[in-house]
Amino acid sequence: MSTDRSAIHELARAHGLDVIADSIAVNELGLDFQVAIAEAVDGRSWVLRIPRRPDVAERAAVEGRFLTAIAPHLSVAVPDWQVHTEDLIAYPLLPGAPGLTIDADGAPQWHFDVESPDYAKSLGSVLAELHTVDPAAVRDSGIPEFSPAEVRQRKRDDIELVAAEFEVAASLRQRWTAWLDDDSYWPTFTTVTHGEVYPAHQLMDGPINLGILDWTTASIGDPARDFMFHHASVSASAFEATTKRYVEEGGRVWPRFAEHCGVLFSTSPVELGLFALQTGDPGHMKAAGAQLNPVA
Repeated sequence: MSTDRSAIHELARAHGLDVIADSIAVNELGLDFQVAIAEAVDGRSWVLRIPRRPDVAERAAVEGRFLTAIAPHLSVAVPDWQVHTEDLIAYPLLPGAPGLTIDADGAPQWHFDVESPDYAKSLGSVLAELHTVDPAAVRDSGIPEFSPAEVRQRKRDDIELVAAEFEVAASLRQRWTAWLDDDSYWPTFTTVTHGEVYPAHQLMDGPINLGILDWTTASIGDPARDFMFHHASVSASAFEATTKRYVEEGGRVWPRFAEHCGVLFSTSPVELGLFALQTGDPGHMKAAGAQLNPVA
């Protein structure tokens, strides 16, 4: 889909949205969707998500059903897809602003203090709320569901698949093998998860979470998925404050939870490798290869 504002304007009009062409601001960072924010003639602002590839539509259908199912169970805002077709997804702009953006030079811009005690409490409460939702409430949406054993085996399979196609640093393989082979790292239960909770997907008012975007990776699986970026981004004391609030609000952790989050985050290049293999894009393949076997 062209990034030309006139093309996006016409696409929106074809779906019943009369937006102002000059108001359209495009974000090209998403791998699956081109995203634009536009103001309608009635003054309301909308988020427009335009699929980049045909295979995105099937997963988007699951995401749409999941959002309808999960929204009543959360106090934070989630997207309300008022337009959902193969060509366009659109929803009213949610409150707050992303906690992390990328500037014109590709540098990350943080918009709040991740070490803030208020942020630790807010995030801990939000994740406890999400993870204590009864899986039965969202199961019919069709999101993937994995048992604890399947969570672990799936990660093992993904690593083997990527290692068969890319050169992986020996230090990473050794770390991952030790982790996969040690029961003490792994959860004995699963929860409803977002899958990619990090500040670019979090809508913030200062350190307070107001909403969460992009539920494409939602599943019933390992709760650590929603903590791993936080673990990688903050001090040990800030992480402990978050998990303390999480447990107070009903979340469950285990003795090696923090360590598990750390190793899980280290497998992020595996996810990029899987995506590169799916798309076959040379740029994605090069980026995945560089992360899987970084120069010492």
